[in-house]
Amino acid sequence: MQQKFKIYTDGACSGNPGPGGWGVLILNAQERIELSGREDVTTNNRMELTAAIEGLKNIPIGSSVVLVTDSEYVKNGITTWIHNWKENGWRTSDKKSVKNKDLWEILDNLSIKYKISWEWVRGHSGHPENEIADSLARSAIEKL
Repeated sequence: MQQKFKIYTDGACSGNPGPGGWGVLILNAQERIELSGREDVTTNNRMELTAAIEGLKNIPIGSSVVLVTDSEYVKNGITTWIHNWKENGWRTSDKKSVKNKDLWEILDNLSIKYKISWEWVRGHSGHPENEIADSLARSAIEKL
């Protein structure tokens, strides 16, 4: 039987670039998992992508997933833009190299291993699970 998960992700950065953190809340019928991590020098978009990657890495392959992000960059990138980027040799429509290609490739390779529904929610709008992911990401920045 296919397991079902809801994954809430968020990334944060103090300065852009600067120290950053990512947070993930994973929920299913049996458990609740909170994950977080940090990088000393990064960007907000890299932390948003890392949160999605880490969320997927921590559930069984083949699971059914609703992945909720407050990053339009992540949602639009993985559901729409990535198809053209790959067709154009990882170049944008204005022929520039795709930023964060390394993370996009990881997320793309991971995403084919799951049945994923990508959802966007407005950040900092009182969505309880998104606020938890945000708090995890912000707390990770403070850790040494």
